[in-house]
Amino acid sequence: MIEQYVVDLREVDETQVAVVGGKGAHLGGLSRIEGIRVPSGFCVTTDAFRRIMAEAPTIDDQLDQLSRLDPDDRAAIRTLSARIRLTIEGIAIPGDLAGAITGALARLGEQAAYAVRSSATAEDLPTASFAGQQDTYLNVVGAAAILQHVSRCWASLFTERAVAYRRRNGIDHRTVHMAVVVQQLVLPHAAGVLFTADPVTGNRKVATVDASFGLGEALVSGLVNPDVFTVRDGEVVTRAIAVKQRAVHALPTGGTEEVAIDPQRQEQPTLTDAQVVRLVQLGRRIEAHFGRPQDIEWCLVDDGFQIVQSRPITTLFPIPEAGDQENHVYVSVGHGQMMTDPMKPLGLSVWRLTAMVPMHEAGGRLFVDVTRRLAAPASRAALLDVMGRGDPLMRDALETVLDRDDFVLSPPDAGPGAGPGGRPAGGASAPAEPDPAIVGELIERSRMSIAALERDIRTRTGPALFDFLLEAFAEHKRVLGDPLNIQAIMAGMDATQWLNDTLLEWLGEKNAADTLTLSAPDNITSEMGLALLDVADVIRPLPEVVTFLQGVEDEGFLDELAKLAGGIEARDAIEAYLDRYGMRCVGEIDITRPRWRERPTMLVPVILDNIRNFEPGAAERRFEEGRQKAEEKERDVLSRLRALPDGDRKADEAKRMIDRVRTFIGYREYPKYGIISRYFVYKRALLAEAERLVRAGVLPEKEDIFYLTFEELRDVARSNRVDGSLIQQRKDAFRSFHALTPPRVLTSDGEAVTGAYRRDDAPAGALIGLPVSAGTVEGRARVILDMADADLEAGDILVTTFTDPSWSPLFVGIAGLVTEVGGLMTHGAVIAREYGLPAVVGVDQATRLIRDGQRIRVHGTDGYVEILA
Repeated sequence: MIEQYVVDLREVDETQVAVVGGKGAHLGGLSRIEGIRVPSGFCVTTDAFRRIMAEAPTIDDQLDQLSRLDPDDRAAIRTLSARIRLTIEGIAIPGDLAGAITGALARLGEQAAYAVRSSATAEDLPTASFAGQQDTYLNVVGAAAILQHVSRCWASLFTERAVAYRRRNGIDHRTVHMAVVVQQLVLPHAAGVLFTADPVTGNRKVATVDASFGLGEALVSGLVNPDVFTVRDGEVVTRAIAVKQRAVHALPTGGTEEVAIDPQRQEQPTLTDAQVVRLVQLGRRIEAHFGRPQDIEWCLVDDGFQIVQSRPITTLFPIPEAGDQENHVYVSVGHGQMMTDPMKPLGLSVWRLTAMVPMHEAGGRLFVDVTRRLAAPASRAALLDVMGRGDPLMRDALETVLDRDDFVLSPPDAGPGAGPGGRPAGGASAPAEPDPAIVGELIERSRMSIAALERDIRTRTGPALFDFLLEAFAEHKRVLGDPLNIQAIMAGMDATQWLNDTLLEWLGEKNAADTLTLSAPDNITSEMGLALLDVADVIRPLPEVVTFLQGVEDEGFLDELAKLAGGIEARDAIEAYLDRYGMRCVGEIDITRPRWRERPTMLVPVILDNIRNFEPGAAERRFEEGRQKAEEKERDVLSRLRALPDGDRKADEAKRMIDRVRTFIGYREYPKYGIISRYFVYKRALLAEAERLVRAGVLPEKEDIFYLTFEELRDVARSNRVDGSLIQQRKDAFRSFHALTPPRVLTSDGEAVTGAYRRDDAPAGALIGLPVSAGTVEGRARVILDMADADLEAGDILVTTFTDPSWSPLFVGIAGLVTEVGGLMTHGAVIAREYGLPAVVGVDQATRLIRDGQRIRVHGTDGYVEILA
């Protein structure tokens, strides 16, 4: 293969990233769009970079060292990356390569001024922008200077920030290569950046233009505050004109300088409204060409715009595909399920196939389209009421969208309807009386259904397995949709709501149900946390086992336990726990996540914490203490009610509701346990099928099935063929989705609506959230993003993004809970109340605003968190 060291920009397009890097490929694509002016130039290709790297035999050893460095060892990364850059810059450019570059310069004009820009193959991509990670040099004049700055661009692949960025994004240093763009420098009247979507809200119908005088370097470097224009529907809707005291200009001999702007021009707009609108029109043309919103660098030269760079805006949350041009409003499933991490394609498709409502996927997350329910006044009121009681931020976000009269239109035949509202408080009639016996009946039905699933799936393989699973998914939905199941869930939730609303009016007491529900029976999730205390009781008196567990890393450690004194007893206790709860894990709604049964090491740190922080018999004591507190609270409430006018009636009614909540509130957790139990059966069958495909040479690794949808995997099982490039694309996309923050509410315009708390009852500086478990506690904040990293002491307050049921074993050892995501009846809130932990959820950016180790005070009754001195 003949190496090509130089290629004209007009000869490449966005498909040639491997040859000219992301920036070069985009510039080549731009130069082919009708009506878009791009300064002339050429690319020094990745072939040239590989030639240079081959000239330095020490580079391989240095890259090996770099790959072994701890990502957090900034000093070592800084030292080694600087050494690699010096090595590359010290390599003499071979004569034929230098000749190719100077020949291209001669064709354009050797004494013209140029911009020399790095263009890496992992740069300006849809999933990772790498903006600012490598170097750009402006106003470079003369062949010798161009060659020197090309070398510097090659070396800048190993700046400290570029190396760190690749480590964070899981990109191997050896797989990235550097091309260099050499482009004629334009001397603009003004320059800046155009975003074809609002970079803050994500709204795709809004464009923003940042503009300043002179070269764009003044804006990029932060030397000046730019003028900012917002454009919608071909019209400038807002403008903020800055005082622009400085500009960057090119020097005749090369390089740049800062100059002062004439005071009379400092407050003049950089662009006219007509120019702004024309620029946005060009931007829309570029956006259409590349198929996604763009971050575009532009220059204004002689009243005409030239485009010097365009890259995808990678921070925008994708929009679910609707298949029409209508307005849509989507609410996040992950916020309700307490799992806002991205899910792999198999996880997304299985959840959709087993869900009770249609769902849409975007950014590795699931959303429900609520547009029709919002459009009709009657269903709108019910939806807002349900959302508001569960998550006030979700309701406020929906109301923010509704306040825009032109976005959600009511159907023509809709009557006025009732306004948003909830259950009337205080003398409201109690919900219908359900039969207490249905809880035991439902649990037995679920157990039998799962046992039948496990029995019948064993003999299924190949296409027959997928046919069977589709039938199993239908049974899955039938169990969930059983009217008795819904009745039992709602009985506990309605009784909780009735008690909180009514006792607030009758007794002036907030969140009274929090104490009345302590140690409620049949709560499978709270039992799971207490059961791990019992496992710790078995292991605590076995010092050899405890020492062994402190060093455990291998998943086969349970087999090794049998060789230790007391090890068989310890192994049996852990195995029994896994038999009942081993299907659970963090992010368990994603079937692809590793379960505790698959990776039992995930439980070891929690067991060791329990051994250290608790005395024997803690589980039974905790449950009994909670039950006694609930009984004392019941006696107190009923006594105070009887002292009121019409007190006997009020006390009798409250007693019925207290009995009801204690009968049914624990069952609230069981359906999720049933879902995840079934998921583990599905997963084991699918992995067995994946192993068959690996043995047949169809798949390289069995976990590759996680990057296919259920339907795609079924086709692979039938055809014994797979598209390896599709799996790689899905892996790259999944990695990029981790950088995205899913919004509670997302519109079809792409706007991410976060919502706000409309409250003024908290101290200045407090972090506002939703009160879900009463009480006040002060302690050390432990900011934990991964349950496996938990290292808790008694009295610590857990601060995290979200908690699903798998976090419950940690709850027995903490004093309070703060999360960024959650609602009144989500699992973390239910278990916090069950254990009597003061808890505030829905605290925006809690894990960023609260530092690990800070002392905080959690006001679980009033819903705010104070950061203490």
